[in-house]
Amino acid sequence: MGSSKMEGSSIPALRRDPYEVLCVSKDSSDQEIKTAYRKLALKYHPDKNASNPEASEHFKEVAYSYNILSDPEKRRQYDMSGFEALDADGMDMEVDLSNLGTVNTMFAALFSKLGVPIKTTISANVLEEALNGTVTIRPLPIGTSCSAKVEKQNAHFFGVTISEEQAAAGIVVRATSAAQSKFKLLYFEQDANGGYGLALQEDSEKTGKVTSAGMYFLHFQVYRMDSTVNALAMAKDPDAAFFKKLEGLQPCEVSELKAGTHIFAVYGDNFFKPATYTIEALCAKTYEDTTSKLKDIESQILGKRNELRQFETEYRKALARFQEVTNRYTQEKQAVDELMKQRDTIHSSFTVARSVVSVTSGGSGHFSNGSSSSKTLGDDPRVECPAEEGTPESKDKSSKKKWFNLNLKGSDKKAT
Repeated sequence: MGSSKMEGSSIPALRRDPYEVLCVSKDSSDQEIKTAYRKLALKYHPDKNASNPEASEHFKEVAYSYNILSDPEKRRQYDMSGFEALDADGMDMEVDLSNLGTVNTMFAALFSKLGVPIKTTISANVLEEALNGTVTIRPLPIGTSCSAKVEKQNAHFFGVTISEEQAAAGIVVRATSAAQSKFKLLYFEQDANGGYGLALQEDSEKTGKVTSAGMYFLHFQVYRMDSTVNALAMAKDPDAAFFKKLEGLQPCEVSELKAGTHIFAVYGDNFFKPATYTIEALCAKTYEDTTSKLKDIESQILGKRNELRQFETEYRKALARFQEVTNRYTQEKQAVDELMKQRDTIHSSFTVARSVVSVTSGGSGHFSNGSSSSKTLGDDPRVECPAEEGTPESKDKSSKKKWFNLNLKGSDKKAT
């Protein structure tokens, strides 16, 4: 929601004082800073300096400096603590892809397909034509829509004229693409020389089956969702994808429009093909309930963002504690398993396993418990001793002794 400022920036190789880079003083107004940025950005834009690598670095430095000084909070942090405060807080990243060759463009497109958000700058030709006032402006009356197709790195400009009553009620300008084209919605301010300077931009985001971008001038602070904020942190840490999600809410720089004609544009941000879109301008007077709900839900989201910041600290501590006890659980389990294994080994040493080694012809045998030594029958407690004569056992055995030889002896006598 809302709209972003003109441009973000990637961090330059060497960082200099942003006031020095933009050639402005520390007490310069926002408008003076913006004017200085526009001039330097056009001067060093890669589109106009394709054969000058130093210009590209200057452009990056200018955009980075403006990113700091155009944001009141970042400017305050820098004035108090320098770049260290910004490093701790994190900076938006932007990649200039408007002048890339085919291979690099395909590489960037692949990243977009993989879900890695990449910001792109707007073509210098579009910015310069707007600043010179040489662009064609199509009328877009309030309550109407217009559908068209814009070539990549080109823009269609629209003039939205609003009355005092409509300005007081609030204005909404939205663009959607049923083809899910990638585009930017731009807002230009009237420049002193009669041209138009880029003031706000909103990158299209996928919502359901369409891509869309909107600017809401409703007399209260409206926010936009910048998916590139903390994108690297979110890619490295799955938990950050949740906790940092609401950090992408960025306040819109402009919350209301005055009566008159205002210039908007749809910029084709697709890497390979034109962007199809529908743009519409609405007066919020007929959407009072919706406006009220928006104000309420954004207030709730901001409150939830503050809650998540506190909860993340608790969660991280709890997660660290959980990992600690989980590691201990694994260690303790291994220790217990090892002790039980040693216990089983000790228990098994009390069990004597024996096997027959040899049996003599006289009926005596030697038994082994697994060692090289042997024992006699008398040494084995499981071998019965012979019964004494006169005992019941001996009589019983005598009666049964050699019963199978009786007939044999009789037959021997007969034979003799």
